[in-house]
Amino acid sequence: MAYPFDRKVRGGQTIERKMDMPKKSERERLADLEARQRKVADDVENARRALRGKYAAIVPELPVETLTEREFREIVDLAIRAGGTASVAALKALSGMAPNK
Repeated sequence: MAYPFDRKVRGGQTIERKMDMPKKSERERLADLEARQRKVADDVENARRALRGKYAAIVPELPVETLTEREFREIVDLAIRAGGTASVAALKALSGMAPNK
C-alpha cells in the first residue's frame, strides 16, 4: 500500500518512510528534559544511599566503642576530605603499624 509520504526511486522501487513526528514545542521539550533530570537525580540519590548503606554495614564489625561519637565523626569526616589513600597513609605512619587482617 502506498502512502503519500512514500517515495519512488528509479526502477519503480518504493521506499517507505515513517511519517515525521511533529516537533515538540520548547515548553514540551523543557518539560521532558526536567523530567529526565529528576529521574537521573533520583537514580544518583538511590546509588548514593546504597553505597553509604554498604559502608555503614562495615561499622558494626569495628571496635568503635573506644571512640566518642564526636571523635568518630571527625575521623570519618577528615578521612573523606583528605581522600582515602592519603588518609590511610597518614594513619599508618602515625600508628607505625599495618592494620590487623
